[in-house]
Amino acid sequence: MSETTPPLSSEAERNARHKARMARKKAVVDAAIAAATDKRGLLLINTGNGKGKSSAAFGVLARSIGHGLKCGVVQFVKGRSDTGEEAFFRRQPEVSWHVMGDGFTWDTQDRSADMASAKAGWAQARRFLDDPEIGLVVLDELNIALKYGYLDVAEIVADIESRPEMQHVIVTGRGAPDTLIEAADTVTDMGVVKHAFKAGIAAQAGVEY
Repeated sequence: MSETTPPLSSEAERNARHKARMARKKAVVDAAIAAATDKRGLLLINTGNGKGKSSAAFGVLARSIGHGLKCGVVQFVKGRSDTGEEAFFRRQPEVSWHVMGDGFTWDTQDRSADMASAKAGWAQARRFLDDPEIGLVVLDELNIALKYGYLDVAEIVADIESRPEMQHVIVTGRGAPDTLIEAADTVTDMGVVKHAFKAGIAAQAGVEY
């Protein structure tokens, strides 16, 4: 037996401690699961400066389709219609997809036009939020429209809170307002560690769009 190989008794003790620790953890987890008996539509927010906010929402969209839910997507600010996610989800009969933006605000440079597009987008969102047949609504980049004051936060929160009881809503975008965060059930703040763009690598199909 080499000097770096632990004695059998030591390995057995480590295994026993691990088993005891996992047993204690299982008891805690099982108790938490047993206590979580409420079921209702959730409001989830993906915010922060990191990559993946929309991608995470579209992952839940795929999951919802797998469970047979009808879904609605409204994209605020974003104007391109050549993304891989749109090409894929438009082929799914359960999904109604609407690109309602005009592109990045630094490209449009027209606040009045951006506000009009945001209001048109919210009119479509309201149709989803009023429909009990829609199980999931994704409001992609809505936070940006709220951040720039294109839409009234209080009105948006009131509309979301008046949706059908079992309807889920996901809101994405940087700078989620505090009022929306307070109303949410789950909030994820995605941070930046590294991003390829900072190293001069262009956005590429299949990864960035």
